[in-house]
Amino acid sequence: MNLNQITVPSINVEKAISFYENLGLKLIVKSLPHYARFECPEGDATFSIHQVDEKLSADGIYVYFECADLDDQVAILEEKGIVFEELPTDKRWLWREARLRDLDGNQVILYYGGENRKNPPWRI
Repeated sequence: MNLNQITVPSINVEKAISFYENLGLKLIVKSLPHYARFECPEGDATFSIHQVDEKLSADGIYVYFECADLDDQVAILEEKGIVFEELPTDKRWLWREARLRDLDGNQVILYYGGENRKNPPWRI
């Protein structure tokens, strides 16, 4: 089994497209106003957005995008005007993460996990 894609909800798919293109995803399907799909810059996974009538409550969805050059990537995105809630920080689970929210309140975490991504010291 292989993960194909993750889909997140959005009140306004067209505005969400611009946000995710700014993060570096490549738009491959644009079916407005209901749906959009992107390719990630690396690997085979895709990411999509679907229209909903109401935002999710609380923290929304958590989406993680891995970046080998996390600190440089965050600096580039800040230059584009993207605001982060948390700048790159080393976490106790041995990942380095930067956090922001998309226009619908979904949490977007850019991170670097390296070998610890799938093989932390506490792996079963």
